[in-house]
Amino acid sequence: MHNTARRTMPTGIASLDPVMEGGIPPGSLILLLGDIGAGSSEFVYSSIMLLSKMKQQPVQENLLLPVEIDYVTFTKGKDDVLGEMQRSFHPDLTGALGDVKFRDLSQIYFDSSIIPLEWYSVKDVFSRLQSRGEHDNILANLAVQLNTIPKNSLIVLDSITDLASQFSKDGKWNDFVAFLRGLQRVAKEWDSSVYLILTKGILDPPRELEVADAADAVLFFRWEEITGARRQRVMYIEKFRGLMTYLEEKDMVKFAVRISSAEGFDVSNIRVII
Repeated sequence: MHNTARRTMPTGIASLDPVMEGGIPPGSLILLLGDIGAGSSEFVYSSIMLLSKMKQQPVQENLLLPVEIDYVTFTKGKDDVLGEMQRSFHPDLTGALGDVKFRDLSQIYFDSSIIPLEWYSVKDVFSRLQSRGEHDNILANLAVQLNTIPKNSLIVLDSITDLASQFSKDGKWNDFVAFLRGLQRVAKEWDSSVYLILTKGILDPPRELEVADAADAVLFFRWEEITGARRQRVMYIEKFRGLMTYLEEKDMVKFAVRISSAEGFDVSNIRVII
């Protein structure tokens, strides 16, 4: 690349970071758009597990490890996320997850729904009614949480599918897109990278494109049919500001994906000859 001395924030995924000469530009808003089960969640899990391990070891001078890893959820609880990772991956990978900070906004999310209080909260009805006025705008509450995260961090929003569906139905779609564009801008000031997880096909195509347009990068995870009636997970780098020209020159935009309990998310380049 033109500036070989640039500092990068690694994803932690050993087979992917060298493709991007060490990692991603700090301050990137990265949309992880995926078919169900195609690997977007495993990408995030592997990234935070491996980065947590890297933080415990000496690191190259030009790599910018996140000061903090923050995992924000809207419908899941911390134990749910940790339990899924611990069931899926070897303890050698999950051992450093104690350093990840979880921020659970599920109570705010469900307060505006018809879900029974006892399903998601230990608060009594009176306490819920007292606090509900503070929970009218989940994006405002999310912004407050994000403002408390140190600069040079990695932030996971799991998943914006939950938010996008809610704001699409409430007729407040423009607020949601404006929030994403504001986050894309302020992430540069924070030097913090953000993973946005979105399930493919939940939103109408024009709205899905609006979300993709607000991001610096779009990684698309999908299933492809291969020989013998088998399926292969594939990751496409559809967009990456600051890296796309380099990746296309090297023909590194499409990758086969393998997921294992011992190594996590792993990619290998697929070269298509036309």
